[in-house]
Amino acid sequence: MTGAGVEVRTVQGAVRGELLEGLAVFRGIPYARPPVGALRFAAPQEPEAWDGAREAVRFGPPPPQSGPFRATEGRGETDWLTLNVWSPDPGGSGVPVLVWIPGGAYVSGHSGDPMYEATSLARHSGLVVVTLNYRVGAEGFAELPGAPSNRGLLDQVAALRWVRENIGRFGGDADRVTVCGQSAGAGSIATLMAAPAADGLFRRAVTQSVPGLYATPRLAAGITGSLAARTGAEPTAAGLGAVDPWQLADAVGALMEELPGQGEVWGDAARTGVPFSPVVDGDLVPDVPWRTLRDGRASGVELLTGHTRDEFLPFLLLPGRLEKVTEEEAGAALRALGPGPDGEHAYRAAYPDAPAARLFELVHSDVLFRIPSVHLADAQSAGGGTAYLYELCWPAPAQGGALGSGHGLDVSLLFGTYASPAAGLYFPDGAPTAEALAVGDAIRRSWALFAAHGDPGWPPYRATEGRLTRLFDATTGTAPYPEEASRRVWEGYGVEPYDLP
Repeated sequence: MTGAGVEVRTVQGAVRGELLEGLAVFRGIPYARPPVGALRFAAPQEPEAWDGAREAVRFGPPPPQSGPFRATEGRGETDWLTLNVWSPDPGGSGVPVLVWIPGGAYVSGHSGDPMYEATSLARHSGLVVVTLNYRVGAEGFAELPGAPSNRGLLDQVAALRWVRENIGRFGGDADRVTVCGQSAGAGSIATLMAAPAADGLFRRAVTQSVPGLYATPRLAAGITGSLAARTGAEPTAAGLGAVDPWQLADAVGALMEELPGQGEVWGDAARTGVPFSPVVDGDLVPDVPWRTLRDGRASGVELLTGHTRDEFLPFLLLPGRLEKVTEEEAGAALRALGPGPDGEHAYRAAYPDAPAARLFELVHSDVLFRIPSVHLADAQSAGGGTAYLYELCWPAPAQGGALGSGHGLDVSLLFGTYASPAAGLYFPDGAPTAEALAVGDAIRRSWALFAAHGDPGWPPYRATEGRLTRLFDATTGTAPYPEEASRRVWEGYGVEPYDLP
Protein backbone atom coordinates (compact mmCIF):
# COMPACT_ATOMS: atom_id res chain seq x y z
CA MET A 1 0.00 0.00 0.00
CA THR A 2 1.26 3.49 -0.84
CA GLY A 3 0.09 6.76 0.69
CA ALA A 4 -1.80 5.36 3.69
CA GLY A 5 -1.06 6.96 7.02
CA VAL A 6 0.97 5.34 9.80
CA GLU A 7 1.50 6.72 13.32
CA VAL A 8 4.34 6.36 15.82
CA ARG A 9 4.51 8.03 19.23
CA THR A 10 7.82 9.73 20.02
CA VAL A 11 8.88 11.17 23.38
CA GLN A 12 7.46 14.57 22.34
CA GLY A 13 4.25 13.30 20.73
CA ALA A 14 2.78 11.23 17.91
CA VAL A 15 3.89 11.65 14.29
CA ARG A 16 1.88 10.58 11.28
CA GLY A 17 3.89 9.42 8.25
CA GLU A 18 2.97 7.42 5.18
CA LEU A 19 3.43 3.94 3.79
CA LEU A 20 5.61 4.06 0.69
CA GLU A 21 6.78 1.03 -1.27
CA GLY A 22 6.58 -1.22 1.75
CA LEU A 23 8.22 1.28 4.09
CA ALA A 24 6.90 3.54 6.81
CA VAL A 25 8.29 6.99 6.00
CA PHE A 26 8.30 9.99 8.36
CA ARG A 27 9.68 13.37 7.29
CA GLY A 28 10.35 16.64 9.08
CA ILE A 29 10.32 15.39 12.68
CA PRO A 30 11.83 18.06 14.96
CA TYR A 31 14.70 16.89 17.14
CA ALA A 32 15.35 20.39 18.52
CA ARG A 33 13.60 23.73 18.69
CA PRO A 34 14.09 26.22 15.83
CA PRO A 35 17.42 27.98 16.56
CA VAL A 36 16.15 31.50 16.03
CA GLY A 37 15.46 34.52 18.20
CA ALA A 38 16.92 33.99 21.67
CA LEU A 39 18.10 30.50 20.60
CA ARG A 40 20.12 31.69 17.62
CA PHE A 41 23.79 30.69 17.98
CA ALA A 42 22.84 28.69 21.09
CA ALA A 43 23.24 24.98 21.70
CA PRO A 44 20.24 23.01 20.42
CA GLN A 45 17.30 22.77 22.82
CA GLU A 46 14.91 19.83 23.11
CA PRO A 47 11.74 20.28 21.05
CA GLU A 48 8.52 21.17 22.77
CA ALA A 49 5.91 18.46 23.18
CA TRP A 50 2.71 18.56 21.12
CA ASP A 51 -0.80 17.16 21.37
CA GLY A 52 -2.41 14.97 18.75
CA ALA A 53 -0.57 13.52 15.76
CA ARG A 54 1.91 15.80 13.97
CA GLU A 55 1.92 15.40 10.19
CA ALA A 56 5.32 14.06 9.09
CA VAL A 57 5.07 13.81 5.31
CA ARG A 58 7.19 16.80 4.26
CA PHE A 59 10.90 17.42 4.67
CA GLY A 60 11.83 20.22 7.01
CA PRO A 61 13.25 23.39 5.44
CA PRO A 62 17.01 23.52 4.80
CA PRO A 63 19.13 25.61 7.15
CA PRO A 64 20.51 28.82 5.61
CA GLN A 65 23.21 27.85 3.15
CA SER A 66 25.89 29.19 0.88
CA GLY A 67 27.94 28.12 -2.12
CA PRO A 68 27.15 26.90 -5.62
CA PHE A 69 25.10 23.89 -4.49
CA ARG A 70 22.97 25.50 -1.80
CA ALA A 71 19.26 24.86 -1.39
CA THR A 72 17.12 27.97 -1.19
CA GLU A 73 13.57 26.67 -0.77
CA GLY A 74 11.74 27.48 2.43
CA ARG A 75 13.69 30.68 3.13
CA GLY A 76 10.90 32.01 5.30
CA GLU A 77 10.74 28.90 7.50
CA THR A 78 12.87 28.33 10.58
CA ASP A 79 12.22 24.73 11.66
CA TRP A 80 15.64 23.70 10.37
CA LEU A 81 16.53 21.04 12.94
CA THR A 82 14.51 18.09 11.73
CA LEU A 83 15.12 14.50 10.73
CA ASN A 84 13.45 11.80 8.64
CA VAL A 85 12.94 8.07 9.18
CA TRP A 86 12.44 5.20 6.73
CA SER A 87 11.51 1.96 8.49
CA PRO A 88 10.87 -1.46 6.95
CA ASP A 89 9.17 -2.67 10.15
CA PRO A 90 7.83 0.13 12.40
CA GLY A 91 5.95 -2.33 14.58
CA GLY A 92 8.94 -4.56 15.15
CA SER A 93 12.21 -4.19 16.97
CA GLY A 94 15.87 -4.87 16.56
CA VAL A 95 16.44 -3.57 13.02
CA PRO A 96 19.94 -2.05 12.57
CA VAL A 97 19.92 1.73 12.05
CA LEU A 98 21.88 3.86 9.59
CA VAL A 99 21.97 7.62 10.36
CA TRP A 100 23.04 9.72 7.36
CA ILE A 101 24.78 13.07 7.96
CA PRO A 102 24.86 15.16 4.76
CA GLY A 103 27.96 16.83 3.39
CA GLY A 104 28.33 20.22 1.73
CA ALA A 105 31.68 21.77 2.76
CA TYR A 106 30.11 22.81 6.09
CA VAL A 107 28.23 25.62 4.30
CA SER A 108 25.42 23.72 2.53
CA GLY A 109 23.58 20.43 2.51
CA HIS A 110 20.19 19.25 3.76
CA SER A 111 18.33 16.00 4.17
CA GLY A 112 15.64 16.97 1.66
CA ASP A 113 18.12 16.82 -1.22
CA PRO A 114 16.69 14.24 -3.67
CA MET A 115 20.09 12.52 -3.75
CA TYR A 116 19.48 11.48 -0.13
CA GLU A 117 15.99 10.08 -0.79
CA ALA A 118 16.39 6.89 1.22
CA THR A 119 13.50 4.75 0.00
CA SER A 120 15.67 2.56 -2.23
CA LEU A 121 18.47 2.36 0.36
CA ALA A 122 16.14 1.31 3.18
CA ARG A 123 14.20 -1.14 1.02
CA HIS A 124 17.27 -2.92 -0.40
CA SER A 125 19.39 -2.85 2.75
CA GLY A 126 16.72 -3.79 5.28
CA LEU A 127 17.96 -1.01 7.58
CA VAL A 128 16.07 1.71 9.37
CA VAL A 129 17.50 4.83 7.72
CA VAL A 130 17.55 8.27 9.36
CA THR A 131 18.64 11.47 7.59
CA LEU A 132 18.99 14.83 9.30
CA ASN A 133 19.58 18.57 8.98
CA TYR A 134 22.10 20.53 11.03
CA ARG A 135 23.22 24.15 11.06
CA VAL A 136 25.90 24.96 8.48
CA GLY A 137 27.93 28.04 7.62
CA ALA A 138 27.91 30.90 10.12
CA GLU A 139 24.83 29.55 11.91
CA GLY A 140 26.67 26.34 12.76
CA PHE A 141 30.37 27.19 12.84
CA ALA A 142 31.05 30.94 13.24
CA GLU A 143 33.24 31.54 16.29
CA LEU A 144 31.38 34.01 18.51
CA PRO A 145 32.13 35.23 22.04
CA GLY A 146 29.57 33.88 24.47
CA ALA A 147 28.21 31.30 22.02
CA PRO A 148 29.21 27.63 21.94
CA SER A 149 31.63 26.62 19.21
CA ASN A 150 30.70 23.93 16.68
CA ARG A 151 26.94 24.34 16.95
CA GLY A 152 26.48 22.25 13.81
CA LEU A 153 28.17 19.33 15.56
CA LEU A 154 26.07 19.94 18.68
CA ASP A 155 23.01 19.66 16.44
CA GLN A 156 24.22 16.27 15.22
CA VAL A 157 24.73 15.11 18.80
CA ALA A 158 21.18 16.24 19.63
CA ALA A 159 19.82 14.32 16.64
CA LEU A 160 21.71 11.20 17.72
CA ARG A 161 20.29 11.56 21.22
CA TRP A 162 16.81 11.72 19.67
CA VAL A 163 17.62 8.52 17.78
CA ARG A 164 18.81 6.87 20.97
CA GLU A 165 15.56 7.78 22.75
CA ASN A 166 13.08 7.18 19.95
CA ILE A 167 14.30 4.84 17.21
CA GLY A 168 13.04 1.72 18.99
CA ARG A 169 9.51 3.09 18.48
CA PHE A 170 10.18 2.92 14.70
CA GLY A 171 11.44 -0.66 14.85
CA GLY A 172 15.13 0.22 15.10
CA ASP A 173 17.76 -1.10 17.49
CA ALA A 174 19.20 1.79 19.52
CA ASP A 175 22.23 -0.36 20.35
CA ARG A 176 23.08 -0.91 16.68
CA VAL A 177 23.30 2.62 15.31
CA THR A 178 25.76 3.33 12.51
CA VAL A 179 26.47 6.92 11.55
CA CYS A 180 27.29 7.42 7.89
CA GLY A 181 28.23 10.47 5.85
CA GLN A 182 30.25 11.81 2.96
CA SER A 183 32.63 14.77 2.71
CA ALA A 184 31.69 17.26 5.46
CA GLY A 185 29.32 14.61 6.80
CA ALA A 186 32.26 12.21 7.02
CA GLY A 187 34.41 14.87 8.67
CA SER A 188 31.64 15.46 11.19
CA ILE A 189 31.52 11.77 12.03
CA ALA A 190 35.30 11.49 12.39
CA THR A 191 35.06 14.42 14.80
CA LEU A 192 32.19 12.87 16.76
CA MET A 193 34.16 9.65 17.19
CA ALA A 194 36.55 11.63 19.39
CA ALA A 195 33.93 13.88 21.03
CA PRO A 196 33.05 13.01 24.64
CA ALA A 197 29.55 14.44 24.09
CA ALA A 198 28.83 11.70 21.54
CA ASP A 199 29.91 8.77 23.73
CA GLY A 200 27.49 5.88 23.51
CA LEU A 201 25.35 7.40 20.76
CA PHE A 202 26.57 5.14 17.96
CA ARG A 203 28.32 1.81 17.67
CA ARG A 204 29.74 2.03 14.15
CA ALA A 205 30.81 4.73 11.73
CA VAL A 206 31.08 4.96 7.95
CA THR A 207 33.10 7.92 6.66
CA GLN A 208 33.15 8.48 2.90
CA SER A 209 35.87 10.92 1.71
CA VAL A 210 36.93 12.43 5.04
CA PRO A 211 38.07 16.05 4.57
CA GLY A 212 41.11 17.25 6.46
CA LEU A 213 39.40 20.53 7.33
CA TYR A 214 39.72 21.86 10.86
CA ALA A 215 40.29 25.37 12.17
CA THR A 216 42.04 26.82 15.18
CA PRO A 217 39.91 29.19 17.28
CA ARG A 218 42.15 32.01 16.06
CA LEU A 219 41.44 31.31 12.39
CA ALA A 220 37.72 30.76 13.03
CA ALA A 221 37.46 34.05 14.91
CA GLY A 222 39.30 35.85 12.11
CA ILE A 223 36.94 34.47 9.46
CA THR A 224 33.95 35.43 11.62
CA GLY A 225 35.31 38.95 12.04
CA SER A 226 35.71 39.33 8.28
CA LEU A 227 32.17 38.08 7.74
CA ALA A 228 30.77 40.47 10.32
CA ALA A 229 32.56 43.39 8.69
CA ARG A 230 30.80 42.58 5.42
CA THR A 231 27.42 42.90 7.12
CA GLY A 232 28.27 45.97 9.19
CA ALA A 233 27.64 43.99 12.37
CA GLU A 234 29.79 43.34 15.41
CA PRO A 235 31.39 39.85 15.45
CA THR A 236 29.28 38.76 18.41
CA ALA A 237 26.18 36.63 18.83
CA ALA A 238 24.13 39.78 19.40
CA GLY A 239 25.67 41.56 16.42
CA LEU A 240 25.26 38.78 13.87
CA GLY A 241 21.97 37.84 15.49
CA ALA A 242 20.53 41.07 14.14
CA VAL A 243 21.36 40.01 10.57
CA ASP A 244 18.78 37.93 8.70
CA PRO A 245 20.06 34.32 8.56
CA TRP A 246 19.78 34.05 4.78
CA GLN A 247 21.42 37.45 4.27
CA LEU A 248 24.25 36.20 6.45
CA ALA A 249 24.47 33.06 4.31
CA ASP A 250 24.69 35.28 1.20
CA ALA A 251 27.61 37.12 2.80
CA VAL A 252 29.30 33.77 3.47
CA GLY A 253 28.94 32.98 -0.24
CA ALA A 254 30.65 36.23 -1.19
CA LEU A 255 33.46 35.49 1.25
CA MET A 256 33.91 32.04 -0.30
CA GLU A 257 34.38 33.51 -3.76
CA GLU A 258 37.20 35.76 -2.55
CA LEU A 259 38.89 33.29 -0.20
CA PRO A 260 41.19 31.50 -2.69
CA GLY A 261 42.91 34.78 -3.58
CA GLN A 262 43.62 35.76 0.03
CA GLY A 263 46.38 33.39 1.03
CA GLU A 264 48.38 36.18 2.62
CA VAL A 265 45.48 36.78 5.00
CA TRP A 266 44.16 33.28 5.68
CA GLY A 267 47.16 31.07 4.95
CA ASP A 268 46.71 27.56 3.56
CA ALA A 269 43.01 27.60 4.46
CA ALA A 270 42.46 30.02 1.58
CA ARG A 271 43.29 27.30 -0.95
CA THR A 272 40.45 25.12 0.30
CA GLY A 273 37.82 27.75 -0.47
CA VAL A 274 35.99 26.63 2.69
CA PRO A 275 35.54 29.38 5.31
CA PHE A 276 34.01 27.27 8.07
CA SER A 277 34.89 23.86 9.49
CA PRO A 278 35.00 22.20 12.92
CA VAL A 279 36.94 24.30 15.42
CA VAL A 280 39.44 22.52 17.66
CA ASP A 281 38.10 24.17 20.78
CA GLY A 282 39.50 21.78 23.39
CA ASP A 283 35.97 20.96 24.50
CA LEU A 284 33.56 19.30 22.07
CA VAL A 285 36.51 18.92 19.67
CA PRO A 286 39.49 18.21 21.92
CA ASP A 287 41.87 17.64 18.99
CA VAL A 288 41.92 16.44 15.40
CA PRO A 289 40.67 12.83 15.24
CA TRP A 290 43.92 11.50 13.77
CA ARG A 291 45.55 12.02 17.18
CA THR A 292 42.65 11.21 19.46
CA LEU A 293 41.82 7.95 17.68
CA ARG A 294 45.48 6.90 17.79
CA ASP A 295 45.27 7.33 21.56
CA GLY A 296 42.42 4.80 21.67
CA ARG A 297 39.65 7.35 22.23
CA ALA A 298 37.25 5.53 19.89
CA SER A 299 38.55 1.97 20.11
CA GLY A 300 35.04 0.76 20.91
CA VAL A 301 33.60 2.15 17.67
CA GLU A 302 34.02 0.09 14.50
CA LEU A 303 35.05 2.19 11.50
CA LEU A 304 34.55 1.79 7.75
CA THR A 305 36.31 4.55 5.84
CA GLY A 306 37.54 5.30 2.34
CA HIS A 307 37.53 7.61 -0.64
CA THR A 308 37.14 7.76 -4.39
CA ARG A 309 40.14 7.34 -6.67
CA ASP A 310 39.87 10.69 -8.48
CA GLU A 311 38.46 12.96 -5.76
CA PHE A 312 39.52 16.34 -7.17
CA LEU A 313 39.34 15.57 -10.90
CA PRO A 314 35.81 16.97 -11.47
CA PHE A 315 36.78 20.27 -9.81
CA LEU A 316 39.42 20.71 -12.52
CA LEU A 317 37.65 19.22 -15.51
CA LEU A 318 34.25 20.88 -15.22
CA PRO A 319 35.47 24.51 -15.21
CA GLY A 320 37.90 23.68 -18.03
CA ARG A 321 41.05 24.02 -15.91
CA LEU A 322 42.50 20.55 -16.41
CA GLU A 323 44.33 21.38 -19.63
CA LYS A 324 45.39 24.82 -18.42
CA VAL A 325 47.37 23.94 -15.30
CA THR A 326 50.92 25.25 -15.76
CA GLU A 327 54.14 23.92 -14.27
CA GLU A 328 54.28 27.05 -12.13
CA GLU A 329 50.78 26.44 -10.76
CA ALA A 330 51.55 22.80 -10.07
CA GLY A 331 54.76 23.70 -8.28
CA ALA A 332 53.04 26.33 -6.16
CA ALA A 333 50.32 23.86 -5.15
CA LEU A 334 52.86 21.17 -4.29
CA ARG A 335 54.87 23.59 -2.16
CA ALA A 336 51.78 24.93 -0.36
CA LEU A 337 49.92 21.67 0.15
CA GLY A 338 52.59 18.97 0.12
CA PRO A 339 53.93 17.72 3.46
CA GLY A 340 57.11 18.83 5.14
CA PRO A 341 59.71 21.33 4.00
CA ASP A 342 60.01 19.84 0.50
CA GLY A 343 56.64 18.44 -0.46
CA GLU A 344 57.15 19.40 -4.08
CA HIS A 345 60.26 17.23 -4.39
CA ALA A 346 58.54 14.34 -2.63
CA TYR A 347 55.62 14.37 -5.07
CA ARG A 348 57.81 14.75 -8.15
CA ALA A 349 59.99 11.87 -6.98
CA ALA A 350 56.95 9.70 -6.28
CA TYR A 351 55.35 10.53 -9.66
CA PRO A 352 58.32 11.24 -11.95
CA ASP A 353 56.35 11.07 -15.21
CA ALA A 354 53.26 12.97 -14.08
CA PRO A 355 52.46 16.16 -16.04
CA ALA A 356 51.55 19.41 -14.28
CA ALA A 357 47.78 18.82 -14.31
CA ARG A 358 48.16 15.34 -12.86
CA LEU A 359 50.39 16.59 -10.04
CA PHE A 360 47.96 19.43 -9.30
CA GLU A 361 45.04 16.98 -9.14
CA LEU A 362 47.00 14.47 -7.08
CA VAL A 363 48.04 16.83 -4.31
CA HIS A 364 44.53 18.29 -4.01
CA SER A 365 42.89 14.84 -3.97
CA ASP A 366 45.40 13.70 -1.36
CA VAL A 367 45.37 16.63 1.03
CA LEU A 368 41.63 17.23 0.90
CA PHE A 369 40.25 13.68 1.10
CA ARG A 370 42.43 10.66 0.38
CA ILE A 371 45.16 11.03 2.96
CA PRO A 372 42.77 12.11 5.75
CA SER A 373 40.71 8.98 5.04
CA VAL A 374 43.60 6.52 5.06
CA HIS A 375 45.22 8.22 8.05
CA LEU A 376 41.92 7.84 9.90
CA ALA A 377 42.07 4.09 9.28
CA ASP A 378 45.70 4.08 10.45
CA ALA A 379 44.84 5.98 13.62
CA GLN A 380 41.86 3.80 14.49
CA SER A 381 43.84 0.61 13.94
CA ALA A 382 46.83 1.92 15.92
CA GLY A 383 44.51 2.89 18.78
CA GLY A 384 43.27 -0.67 19.19
CA GLY A 385 40.06 -0.23 17.23
CA THR A 386 38.77 -1.99 14.13
CA ALA A 387 38.96 -0.22 10.77
CA TYR A 388 38.04 -1.24 7.24
CA LEU A 389 39.28 0.68 4.20
CA TYR A 390 37.82 0.99 0.70
CA GLU A 391 38.42 2.89 -2.51
CA LEU A 392 35.82 3.52 -5.21
CA CYS A 393 37.71 2.99 -8.46
CA TRP A 394 34.81 2.67 -10.90
CA PRO A 395 34.70 5.62 -13.34
CA ALA A 396 31.35 7.29 -13.94
CA PRO A 397 30.09 7.02 -17.53
CA ALA A 398 29.61 10.78 -18.01
CA GLN A 399 31.82 12.43 -20.64
CA GLY A 400 33.19 9.08 -21.72
CA GLY A 401 34.58 8.39 -18.26
CA ALA A 402 36.65 11.61 -18.18
CA LEU A 403 35.38 12.50 -14.68
CA GLY A 404 36.75 9.24 -13.35
CA SER A 405 35.67 8.21 -9.88
CA GLY A 406 35.22 11.74 -8.62
CA HIS A 407 34.12 13.27 -5.35
CA GLY A 408 30.53 12.40 -4.45
CA LEU A 409 30.06 9.57 -6.96
CA ASP A 410 29.67 7.11 -4.09
CA VAL A 411 26.60 8.90 -2.70
CA SER A 412 24.25 8.27 -5.62
CA LEU A 413 25.60 4.71 -5.89
CA LEU A 414 24.76 4.07 -2.23
CA PHE A 415 21.30 5.65 -2.29
CA GLY A 416 20.43 4.54 -5.83
CA THR A 417 19.31 8.08 -6.66
CA TYR A 418 20.76 8.30 -10.17
CA ALA A 419 18.06 10.67 -11.45
CA SER A 420 18.52 13.28 -8.71
CA PRO A 421 19.82 16.71 -9.83
CA ALA A 422 23.09 16.37 -7.91
CA ALA A 423 23.77 12.97 -9.47
CA GLY A 424 23.41 14.50 -12.94
CA LEU A 425 27.11 15.32 -12.93
CA TYR A 426 27.92 11.63 -13.22
CA PHE A 427 24.67 10.31 -14.71
CA PRO A 428 23.46 13.08 -17.04
CA ASP A 429 20.50 11.12 -18.37
CA GLY A 430 19.54 9.80 -14.94
CA ALA A 431 19.75 6.24 -16.18
CA PRO A 432 22.34 3.99 -14.52
CA THR A 433 24.26 1.46 -16.58
CA ALA A 434 24.34 -2.20 -15.62
CA GLU A 435 27.82 -1.63 -14.19
CA ALA A 436 26.59 1.29 -12.08
CA LEU A 437 23.81 -0.84 -10.64
CA ALA A 438 26.26 -3.63 -9.83
CA VAL A 439 28.73 -1.29 -8.12
CA GLY A 440 25.93 0.42 -6.21
CA ASP A 441 24.57 -2.94 -5.07
CA ALA A 442 28.03 -3.99 -3.89
CA ILE A 443 28.46 -0.80 -1.85
CA ARG A 444 24.97 -1.01 -0.37
CA ARG A 445 25.39 -4.68 0.61
CA SER A 446 28.72 -3.96 2.27
CA TRP A 447 27.37 -0.99 4.24
CA ALA A 448 24.34 -3.03 5.33
CA LEU A 449 26.51 -5.94 6.49
CA PHE A 450 28.72 -3.54 8.41
CA ALA A 451 25.75 -1.82 10.05
CA ALA A 452 24.23 -5.14 11.05
CA HIS A 453 27.30 -7.13 12.07
CA GLY A 454 30.40 -4.89 12.03
CA ASP A 455 31.96 -6.81 9.12
CA PRO A 456 31.53 -5.44 5.57
CA GLY A 457 32.89 -8.58 3.93
CA TRP A 458 36.66 -8.08 3.70
CA PRO A 459 39.55 -8.18 6.21
CA PRO A 460 40.24 -5.25 8.55
CA TYR A 461 42.83 -2.66 7.58
CA ARG A 462 46.18 -3.22 9.30
CA ALA A 463 49.53 -1.65 8.48
CA THR A 464 51.28 -4.90 9.35
CA GLU A 465 49.08 -7.03 7.08
CA GLY A 466 49.29 -5.32 3.70
CA ARG A 467 46.81 -2.47 4.33
CA LEU A 468 44.09 -4.51 2.65
CA THR A 469 41.51 -2.36 0.89
CA ARG A 470 38.20 -3.11 -0.81
CA LEU A 471 38.29 -1.82 -4.40
CA PHE A 472 34.80 -1.14 -5.77
CA ASP A 473 34.98 -1.39 -9.56
CA ALA A 474 33.35 -3.25 -12.42
CA THR A 475 35.00 -6.24 -10.78
CA THR A 476 35.13 -5.69 -7.03
CA GLY A 477 37.91 -7.24 -5.00
CA THR A 478 40.38 -6.77 -2.16
CA ALA A 479 44.03 -5.76 -2.58
CA PRO A 480 46.78 -3.77 -0.84
CA TYR A 481 46.08 -0.04 -0.65
CA PRO A 482 46.37 1.21 -4.26
CA GLU A 483 47.55 4.78 -3.54
CA GLU A 484 50.74 3.67 -1.87
CA ALA A 485 52.91 6.29 -3.60
CA SER A 486 50.90 9.11 -2.06
CA ARG A 487 50.64 7.37 1.28
CA ARG A 488 54.43 7.15 1.46
CA VAL A 489 54.78 10.83 0.60
CA TRP A 490 52.63 11.63 3.62
CA GLU A 491 54.06 9.01 5.96
CA GLY A 492 55.06 10.66 9.21
CA TYR A 493 53.06 13.81 8.56
CA GLY A 494 49.77 14.44 10.32
CA VAL A 495 46.65 16.40 9.45
CA GLU A 496 46.76 19.65 11.40
CA PRO A 497 44.07 22.32 11.87
CA TYR A 498 44.42 25.37 9.66
CA ASP A 499 45.60 28.54 11.38
CA LEU A 500 46.29 32.15 10.54
CA PRO A 501 49.71 32.68 8.90
